[in-house]
Amino acid sequence: MLTDEPELIQRSQDGDRQAFNLLVERYQNRLYGLSYRMLGDPDAAADAVQDSFLSAYRNIKRYRGGSFVAWLLRIATNTCYDQLRARKRRPQTSLDAFDPDADEAPRQFTDSGESPDDRTLRDELAREIQRRLDDLPDDQRLAIVMSDIQGYSYDEISAATGWPLGTVKSRLSRGRTHLRDALRAGELLPAQYRLPSRDETRED
Repeated sequence: MLTDEPELIQRSQDGDRQAFNLLVERYQNRLYGLSYRMLGDPDAAADAVQDSFLSAYRNIKRYRGGSFVAWLLRIATNTCYDQLRARKRRPQTSLDAFDPDADEAPRQFTDSGESPDDRTLRDELAREIQRRLDDLPDDQRLAIVMSDIQGYSYDEISAATGWPLGTVKSRLSRGRTHLRDALRAGELLPAQYRLPSRDETRED
């Protein structure tokens, strides 16, 4: 069974659908996590992932090296932006916008030893974070999702989005500030609490 990424990519570029399906299996959770947090709706996220992989398959011969996951994430990001633009033209609300069992809950609010009451509070905070994320400008939401939820480095975010490093940092900083202020306004964060910076938990 093929497991080497460069070989899978080369075989995919040669038209081997089985090889491409292995790449899909390898990266579909990452693309779904990004799409879900950007769109806030599980069905829309699933559609975005499907569209992203279709686009990747059609254009894989244009891939010229570098981080393959960053190339996929850029496609997924553009797909999400397309959906968000369409949504703004045709506003709609989904009753299923939040999935409390999703495995992409913000890592900084997870504690395997927490009590049931703490779990309830964390779930409430996670739901509110998703709602507040939905209120952020698209670029700030994307920066926070990729950095603070999915754990990508500045360089990886830059490669996936095409933003210069300075833009990544400024959008992440503004997004964190807006998210923190919104949560405090809703009395879900104490005044002295601040959202952890990825720089405090991971080195680039």
